[in-house]
Parts: sequence; C-alpha cells; structure tokens
Amino acid sequence: MWKTLFDIFSSDLIGFALSATLLIAYHLFLRHKLKTDPAYTIHAINMTARAAWVEGVMSKEGQEILAVQTLRNAIMGPSFLGSTAALLMIGTLTLTGQGDKLDYTWHSLNIIGAVQQELWLAKLLLLLLDFLMAFMCFAQAVRLLTHVGFMINVPARDPRRNSPQFVAAQLNRAGNYHWMGMRAYYIAVPAAFWLFGPHFMVVASIAAVVMLYHLDHAPG
Repeated sequence: MWKTLFDIFSSDLIGFALSATLLIAYHLFLRHKLKTDPAYTIHAINMTARAAWVEGVMSKEGQEILAVQTLRNAIMGPSFLGSTAALLMIGTLTLTGQGDKLDYTWHSLNIIGAVQQELWLAKLLLLLLDFLMAFMCFAQAVRLLTHVGFMINVPARDPRRNSPQFVAAQLNRAGNYHWMGMRAYYIAVPAAFWLFGPHFMVVASIAAVVMLYHLDHAPG
C-alpha cells in the first residue's frame, strides 16, 4: 500500500522534501552565522535598535507622545498584514470547493506531478495552515505592541516587570512575531506554486531562498 502511494505521489513528495530542505538549510545557515556575527541579519540589528530606543524613551522626561506615536505606527503594519492573511485564508477555503472546475487550467502545466483530488486538497490545507500561522503571528505582534504602549509610559518601579530591559524584551517579542508572520508569507510562495506542479515549487523555493538572503543579510 505505502509503495503504491509513493509511486503515485513520488514526484510531489520529492519536490516537497527538496523545498523543505532548502528552506530549513537556509535558516540553519542564518542561525550559524548569527553565532559568529550577532549583527549578521537586519532582524538582529533591529532588535538591538528597539532595545536602545526603549532605553532612551524611558530614561528621559517628555517622551511619552513620541513613544505612543511610534508604537501606533508600528501597530499599523501587522494589523494590515494580519487582515490580509485572513482574506487569503478565505480565498484558500473558496478554492477547496473548486477543484473539479479548475483541474484543467491548474494542472495544464503539471507535467510530472500527481493530479489526484486528495493531493489538491492537501496542498490547499498546507497553504491554509501557512496563512493561519501568519495571521496568529501578526495578531500576537499587535497584542504585544499594545501592551508595550502602556508599559513604556509607566515609571520603572518594579525592575522585573517594568524596567527598560523588560519592556524592550516585550517589544522584541512583538518584533519576533512580526518576523515569523512575514516568514510565513514568504513560505506561502513555494506552497502556492505547488498547486501548479512540484517542479514549480522547487524553482520557487530556490528563488525564495535567494530573495530571503538579500532581505536578511545586513549590508556592510
């Protein structure tokens, strides 16, 4: 039974394995580079900058309006991206009922992959889970940014809960969730191309890794 299933879906399974290996290997490469150079990525530099910003705002009087305006602007990004992820989930769910009508057009370029209805639904489920992860990450980013808006304007009386270091840690947690949400968007590109065939997914994964390297690597 398993041999029969592998024979039917072998091209798609191999394509999925290659794409996943490429993306995982790239992020392991980033993790290794960060151990030797903490400022290797833009994300790491932004974390340092956010901590310095919190320290500066909480150490001076009269910075409350600046802090609120900056955080309000920061909330707009994940709010928009989270709403977009919700719309993409609705669009993906709509496609689940259109498989029989889209077989000819969507599979016309699928020269090596399987075209079974079950595989089509599995691809859409993977894409739906990816957009769901993006939505949850952006929602968490908005939640933490809202909390930071209150904490950053409170005098630091408890060093464990309301010190600049603690507030900066919460702000960087929001930044991490925003980073993960964007990463889910980037991963959605190969997943979407998988709908057209496993060879498109592999090519899209290679292109995504090249794009991510240029976006992640800090110049200089």
